[in-house]
Amino acid sequence: MAVKKLQAPSSLPVRQAGKLQARNKIGKVGVLMGGPSTEREISLKSGKAVYENLRQLGLDVITIDIKTSNKEENIRMIKSHKIDCAFIALHGLFGEDGQIQEILEKLNIPYTCSGMLASRLAMDKVATRKICQIHGLPIPKYEILDRFSYSTNWEFPDNLSLPLVVKPASHGSSIGLSIIDNKKDIDKAISLAFSFDEIILIEEYIKGREVTVGILDNAALPVIEVIPKKRFFDFEAKYQPGMTDYVVPARLEEEVAKKIQETAMAVHKLLGCVGCSRVDIILDSNNTPIVLELNSIPGLTPTSLLPKAAKVAGIDFPQLCLRLLELAYEKK
Repeated sequence: MAVKKLQAPSSLPVRQAGKLQARNKIGKVGVLMGGPSTEREISLKSGKAVYENLRQLGLDVITIDIKTSNKEENIRMIKSHKIDCAFIALHGLFGEDGQIQEILEKLNIPYTCSGMLASRLAMDKVATRKICQIHGLPIPKYEILDRFSYSTNWEFPDNLSLPLVVKPASHGSSIGLSIIDNKKDIDKAISLAFSFDEIILIEEYIKGREVTVGILDNAALPVIEVIPKKRFFDFEAKYQPGMTDYVVPARLEEEVAKKIQETAMAVHKLLGCVGCSRVDIILDSNNTPIVLELNSIPGLTPTSLLPKAAKVAGIDFPQLCLRLLELAYEKK
């Protein structure tokens, strides 16, 4: 699978006349941000960064703070702003799970990133793993637990050995995730994961290099290596300054980097994603890329991973935001 070379969007307005042209072409943009999920605060940061950069480009842009999962309330609020296009900066539930995408489809409003079905699949780690399995992409060994059938008499799976990772099936930012080294701690980890989701994953812990690949406009961006100062890339390591080092492009042999990019592109396409995404991968001791998950709406602050990789590819943050809007119209 060839990895397409990325180019900066040709329509980037660099002069006032160009800004006016882009403003007329894109129309009024509503940046959807916030949301009712556990990732609300991160979403607000993404939305604010997108808003500020779109304003720099001279676009007519507003922020729309989504505070509820009630569809009718959100329909009324979005309609009241009379936007021409939606930039989705929502993370987690009611952002990446297809619900806001369904609303925008009904309102016939173009929107950034993936469609309703692809968003649902990507948000569901179980669905993502099953699709990867079917198509022969390496994933961790795992077991599924649901709240309704689980009991404290649950038996440790024979096909898994310690250490293990326990996490909710439909949450991002490593929320509710635990790494277990001792069997006595597993019930506590399961309870924590169930406090965020009704379905959880118990999977093997793979020791290796953490890497991530951003996808933009059907092309793989440079590989980023994530080096947390803690044991794994948890919520604190992701969002507290100084807790993680990032190497972009990752120091990898060309063939290994290409394999990682091809694996990420395969997941992006198999789930039906468009616009952008970010695929998280563990590179094991044999340099095999093991797929962990796909983020259909990656973080979008200037220090987030997708903008970091885009910058190395020659696309600055305002260009990235503009290109996502252009792709929204192309998808529509």
